[in-house]
Amino acid sequence: MAHREQWGSRIGLILAMAGNAVGLGNFLRFPVQAAQNGGGTFMIPYFVAFLLLAIPLMWVEWTIGRHGGKYGHGSLPGMFHVLWKHPAAKFVGMVGLFTSTIIMIYYAYIESWTLGFSFFSITQEYFGFSDFVSMSAFVDSYQGAGEGHFSGIGTSYIFLLITLGMNFFILYKGIAKGIEYFAKIAMPLLLLFGVFLAIWAFTIGTPDPVNHPDWSVGRGFAFLWNPNFGELSNASVWLAAAGQVFFTLSVGMGTLQAYASYLDSKADIALSGLSTASLNEFAEVIIGASIAIPIAVAFFGLDATKEIANAGSYDLGFVSMPVIFQKIPGLGAYLGFLWFFLLFFAGITSSVAMAQPIISFLKEQFDFSHKKATITVGLIVFIFVQFVVIFFEGGFLWELDYWAGTFGLVIVALIETIVLAWLFGMDKAWEELNRGADIRIPKIFYFIIKYVTPVYLFIILIYWSATEAWDQLMLKGIPADEVPYRWGARAMLIVFGVGLLIMIYKAWKRNGDKFISDKKIKD
Repeated sequence: MAHREQWGSRIGLILAMAGNAVGLGNFLRFPVQAAQNGGGTFMIPYFVAFLLLAIPLMWVEWTIGRHGGKYGHGSLPGMFHVLWKHPAAKFVGMVGLFTSTIIMIYYAYIESWTLGFSFFSITQEYFGFSDFVSMSAFVDSYQGAGEGHFSGIGTSYIFLLITLGMNFFILYKGIAKGIEYFAKIAMPLLLLFGVFLAIWAFTIGTPDPVNHPDWSVGRGFAFLWNPNFGELSNASVWLAAAGQVFFTLSVGMGTLQAYASYLDSKADIALSGLSTASLNEFAEVIIGASIAIPIAVAFFGLDATKEIANAGSYDLGFVSMPVIFQKIPGLGAYLGFLWFFLLFFAGITSSVAMAQPIISFLKEQFDFSHKKATITVGLIVFIFVQFVVIFFEGGFLWELDYWAGTFGLVIVALIETIVLAWLFGMDKAWEELNRGADIRIPKIFYFIIKYVTPVYLFIILIYWSATEAWDQLMLKGIPADEVPYRWGARAMLIVFGVGLLIMIYKAWKRNGDKFISDKKIKD
């Protein structure tokens, strides 16, 4: 009988799960999405999507993961195989390995920027670049995408190596001694940093009452929390809110399932899943909404903040915030350090989860030792991230992000909901979800998971296909000099996907249809 790791404690599991969910999207993407979609107007469909998509998908993924773990599976190919019991199931499960690993490859590079800028804050490296134009040039030169303060990508590459080293050191230590141990340290610190920055944001008031009396933190909060009910008829606001829940909870990647697979077969997943979602919402709605947008409104005004938000989370996090920190005498460097280190902790707690599914797959299907599996995945990520770094200026990263990190998440979420609720059967799924539960889940969620969530996901998929995906596929609006690099990114996606399918084929040819056990597997 195979031996699998177990989580050391329930609080460690919840913190690790929450760490997986709490990422850069909580503090960068969420405020930008809110600002782009009417501020307070966005919050209404956001909370609707949280109830009808986020919580159901959280329970779907915990259920799939714990059930698959009973059979020794820590990745979606095996999990789908035991749920569906169809020859195609394991190949369909490839999408979980695909999205999580591809996202890990480019996410690690973005994550390394936050580590670099935390260092640049405390050393005041970017101080003196006090406007948007010069700060943008600073960032571009750091990434090797333009001329400026840095003469090449050497500095950014060093921070990338440090980031990769930290990620795979944590993964090398395993579930309890690595991921759980780090989560117990990182998550409390992340929340502490976030609360401190949020409290500081409340104290700013109106920085320049003489020249700009209407530039205040209060107006920023009013923008985020006062809805314009007339804008709720705009379908794009509802779709943007629904899309945000994928980023905020890290669903659709196979990572939550991988973590849940290391649970005891009768361990609670109902309350634990809800606790994870609630902790994530605290980080996003209470902390994330209290920092970037209100502070930007206080220093730049509401109209300028909206323009910054329309430029994307990248400009908000790495251009406007450093400019703001330079306007704060004495504390600016320290606040900048806390902001970027907050982002780094949020990033690394998510990225370690992204590598776990494929590590589990190699261990379980090819009998790799934990050491060998971790080193193998580390080398894969290191090799492929070179393309992201070298071809960054050509849009290589953003092409990967769209197909794996945006469109792909909805595909995975829709597939897993159908597999669990319809192919495995909602009656059995409901029984599995409630086994060992510490709370009584309202029966209405039975119908939400079976009917509402998949329909909601299907609508999102159709809408994105019609409004964005086709244009993205045809490369409409993409500068001509980026087209070769975009196709290069697609070639990488195809090669990676085919490689995973071949690995799955060889794994099942090697192992047959044997299941390890339908009972709890003890370490």
